[in-house]
Amino acid sequence: MDFASSEAVPGVPLVAGSATSTKIVVAGGFGVGKTTFVRSVSEIPPLTTEAVMTEAGAGVDDASAVPQKKSTTVAMDFGRISLAPDLVLYLFGTPGQGRFWFMWDDLVRGAVGAVVLADTRRLADSFPALDYFEGSGLPFVVAVNQFDDAPVYTPDAVRDALGVAARVPVLICDARHRAATVEVLTALVEHALAAEPAAV
Repeated sequence: MDFASSEAVPGVPLVAGSATSTKIVVAGGFGVGKTTFVRSVSEIPPLTTEAVMTEAGAGVDDASAVPQKKSTTVAMDFGRISLAPDLVLYLFGTPGQGRFWFMWDDLVRGAVGAVVLADTRRLADSFPALDYFEGSGLPFVVAVNQFDDAPVYTPDAVRDALGVAARVPVLICDARHRAATVEVLTALVEHALAAEPAAV
């Protein structure tokens, strides 16, 4: 999508002279790429609360699937993107570790939708986020962050493995690339509008 153009996101109504801003949550398991997702797409320097991983987290945070990971989000990530001239999304990335899940209620308050990032090497790590958003009724999409060394599956195969309802969009993306993250966010906005027309 050309951010310099005045073309709107398909399905997103714009009102001349008005600006609509909305809150989006990016969630998922530990080390699945939430910080990378927010960084890749934010048009402002993103706010991150990264802390260096230490021995104190050994046995608490399972980093076996991401041995190269040296830091972790301990509160949230924050970024902003304009999907259209009159539509601004504020992105809030959640911490993935179970010991920080108590923050989720505050981070999700006021959001119109969520992105649940998944890693095919450890799909089970997605279940807490899926359960949370299914229980809350907040519209969400599943985005498989395709790591270089991860098995490749179709969206339908991932849907079946996670038991995600047919109405929930499932996409494959690379959280390092802006175009891919924009595609995911656009799909979420369209899904949220379809689920709750007055949400955005």
